[in-house]
Amino acid sequence: MLVKQPLIANEYLVMRNGRKSALARYDGVMAHLRRVDKTPAYGILPKNAEQIFALNALMDPSIHLVSISGKAGTGKTLLALAAALERRRQYRQILMARPIVPLSNKDMGFLPGDIPAKLDPYMQPLYDNLAVIQNQFSENDARHQKIREMLEEEKLLISPLSYIRGRSLVKIFFIVDEAQNLTPHEVKTIITRAGEGTKVVFTGDVFQIDHPYLDCLSNGLSYLIEKMQGQHLYAHITLEKGERSELADLASDLL
Repeated sequence: MLVKQPLIANEYLVMRNGRKSALARYDGVMAHLRRVDKTPAYGILPKNAEQIFALNALMDPSIHLVSISGKAGTGKTLLALAAALERRRQYRQILMARPIVPLSNKDMGFLPGDIPAKLDPYMQPLYDNLAVIQNQFSENDARHQKIREMLEEEKLLISPLSYIRGRSLVKIFFIVDEAQNLTPHEVKTIITRAGEGTKVVFTGDVFQIDHPYLDCLSNGLSYLIEKMQGQHLYAHITLEKGERSELADLASDLL
């Protein structure tokens, strides 16, 4: 196999031999390539090579930190949540959180209602991804009912990121959505709170930043990708192909 540059730990590859191809990941500890197979997660089947890579990293217990970047509609949050549900028995709780960055930088106070009512619009995209997974199954299906039970028992918790501060993150599958709106210091603070048995996943689009003081280079997600690459506990995947709809892809590319 011809490799143009040295491989780094948990780097993913598409290997081609004529019309045949295979997917692999470089194991930096054992210094060899591991085959990557197409594996579904809680009913979600990956639709392209990058999504296969993402699920491989998300469901591998030896990888404790994962970042997934890509434009809207590539499946970042959906894959992370599906993997968490598939591996739920290995964790005490699944946490999904995102930073609160109001659109047009308006203060949350202008929204009507109490605090939960003000926060709900910002959390709704996470609930939407959960609904996509849940609605694959009929209401009588055990997998549909399991998600409802986990929400009721708070074994699956969706919350603003600010509400997670001070928590003990032991044996948690922790998904941080819209991570491009975090500062490098905030990303470091989150990771350094990870206890034994915890997996931390950051998802986001470094070109879709709502924070007024961050850009595509200074945001926490870009900082994480730059500083952590090559570490055997870390994997990064960039999702290129949109899978939401042809219209969503067109809007993402042109607008």
